[in-house]
Amino acid sequence: MAKKKSPPKILRITLVKSTIGYPVRQKSTVRALGLRRINHTVEQQDTPVIRGMVNKVSHLVRVEE
Repeated sequence: MAKKKSPPKILRITLVKSTIGYPVRQKSTVRALGLRRINHTVEQQDTPVIRGMVNKVSHLVRVEE
């Protein structure tokens, strides 16, 4: 029998700290995640790429699974 595909896991990412005073690469990573302002929340699929981006700016964001 064919295996059932489970629905993709979703991460809720919230920007909790300003990017002012941080390197441009970290600001760009936050923007690439889709975050625009403090307390803005986005939902992204749980992929290795997104996990890596979150790890780079983990001091600026909160993640819920």
